[in-house]
Amino acid sequence: MIEIGRINALKVDHVDESGVWMEAGEERVLLPKKEAADGCRPGDPLSVFITRDAGGRAVATLRRPKAQVGEFALLRVSEVTKHGAFLDWGLEKDLLVPYSEQPERMRAGRRYLVKVCLDSLGRVVGTARIDRCLETEEIDLRDGDEVELTLWQFTDLGVKVIVNDLYGGLVYKDEIRSGLKRGDRFRGYVKRIREDRKIDVALRKVGGEGVEEAKTAILAALQDGGFLPLHDRSSPEEIQLLLGQSKKMFKKAVGGLYKAGVVELTGDGIRLKKA
Repeated sequence: MIEIGRINALKVDHVDESGVWMEAGEERVLLPKKEAADGCRPGDPLSVFITRDAGGRAVATLRRPKAQVGEFALLRVSEVTKHGAFLDWGLEKDLLVPYSEQPERMRAGRRYLVKVCLDSLGRVVGTARIDRCLETEEIDLRDGDEVELTLWQFTDLGVKVIVNDLYGGLVYKDEIRSGLKRGDRFRGYVKRIREDRKIDVALRKVGGEGVEEAKTAILAALQDGGFLPLHDRSSPEEIQLLLGQSKKMFKKAVGGLYKAGVVELTGDGIRLKKA
């Protein structure tokens, strides 16, 4: 059975003047001639992305979209019509976001975070109503799990993120590294699942492994000149900018390096000890 709006692995059934036909259970899928590679033969495997045309028929493409059904992406609006906004998602035909799926009216040329999904008729569309897309009842995660994050929006507390394309989460200010933008995807780690079913997320491993990663980052920074102008009085923003770690993690890591005799602490920073 094929998955509409996702990449499918299929086999060639036959080739005719229309293109390459593939069988998927009781349904036939066409890869149009203009996209078909020369030399396709019956039995050849093909990895294709499948959508439906205006008539409801399954149509394949060798192109790869910026997001598949169930995934989020930051996409630019190509045009706005009476049907809704059409967003560039990497395929020949743009992705429709109907007006009913726009919490605010989209404008041509601007970028919006959307989820690719199927409508009630099984057609691939987008939605910008992010809150409705997030699971809150059954959260299949544990503290310490590594997760994939999508940056949703900045808040006074930090940044809201989408966790594994399924759940809502928060990365606190002292964890945020510089240069992050809306729609960026990056790795993180579950700190805890709150009573409101939101997830607190760290950008470094929680516990001992995270401290070791922080130590490695500090030592790498010290290799260039043997000195780092950071200390107890440095602001969380300075530490995040130079090392990409929280002040709390920085202090733990420096304490460990100092006890091990690897670094010495001066009034204005950290110095690598000479062997």
